Amino acid sequence: MYKAITNRKVRIAIVGCGRISRNHFESIEKHADNIELVVVCDTNPQVLNEHAQKYAVPAYRSMEEMLKSEQVDLVVLCTPSGMHVYQAELASRYGVHVMTEKPMATRWQDGVRMVRACDEANVRLFVVKQNRRNTTLQLLKRAIEEKRFGKIHMVHLNVFWTRPQEYYDQGKWRGTWEFDGGAFMNQASHYVDLLDWLIGPVDKVQAMMSTMRDIEVEDTGVMNVRWRNGALGSMSVTMLTYPKNLEGSITILGEKGTVRIGGVAVNDIQLWQFDEAKDYDQKIENASYETTSVYGFGHPLYYKNVIDTLRGDAEPETDGREGLKSLELLIAAYLSARDGKTVSLPLEY
Repeated sequence: MYKAITNRKVRIAIVGCGRISRNHFESIEKHADNIELVVVCDTNPQVLNEHAQKYAVPAYRSMEEMLKSEQVDLVVLCTPSGMHVYQAELASRYGVHVMTEKPMATRWQDGVRMVRACDEANVRLFVVKQNRRNTTLQLLKRAIEEKRFGKIHMVHLNVFWTRPQEYYDQGKWRGTWEFDGGAFMNQASHYVDLLDWLIGPVDKVQAMMSTMRDIEVEDTGVMNVRWRNGALGSMSVTMLTYPKNLEGSITILGEKGTVRIGGVAVNDIQLWQFDEAKDYDQKIENASYETTSVYGFGHPLYYKNVIDTLRGDAEPETDGREGLKSLELLIAAYLSARDGKTVSLPLEY
């Protein structure tokens, strides 16, 4: 049994103060009644000092020194993806819960190691999937769960964004197999997550990928998918769109319904048609939202579930095992592209 944290605030450490960490600092501020930032950690001394001064908390360049010296309930990993496995295992050895940004790992076995380590230490492992909390996708998930589509025939996702060479040159870890992964694993990870979360378990994957930027990994790729329920689908991803991010979309075609959610990050319901109307269909117009960020507004909502879980009042929406589902799809796609073969799931029996 996990010991609930009650009668005090949850003490949080942010490890990695780069691009995505801002969403976490803002989420902590919005939930200040229940959680508090107690320490930050980063290997870059300038970045570390800036955040330590801004938030008036201790700062460490070594995560292990931080865990030895500070009382922490939850570490939030905003570090390069390839480091997550070692940091999750380290936190678990100190009995500290773990929240990790996507993807949870860059290798299948590393993801499995993270789940096992946290299980054995009896600590929680949360994998951030904040897009699931966006209003547009919550409505779509409800329609699917209520079987409004009838039998789903075809699904298609587009992620047409841009990441110039300067983006990859910001850090040595970017664009590498070891620490980052490519367009599917990093930028489009939340869209890969929708394949399983919305439609169901995947049966087979076929993929092809290419690289135009000066990086190790793919910046463009296509993937065909067959689900166990018989539906077929595809996904097109590129970070080469000119001159800026164009579209992040999902289209679902079923026997009794058709939906397309587009915009730059599945933030605009563009088509919503079903054979039978429901009372919440009137919410469609207000569900769409403007966004200046491909991250959407789901991080504070995600934190709410984490807080409730650590308080003992809820179960995690996306724990380590849930995170493994999209990691498995990603690895299957990379194996298919590498070997020119159809890859069947699950990867392990």
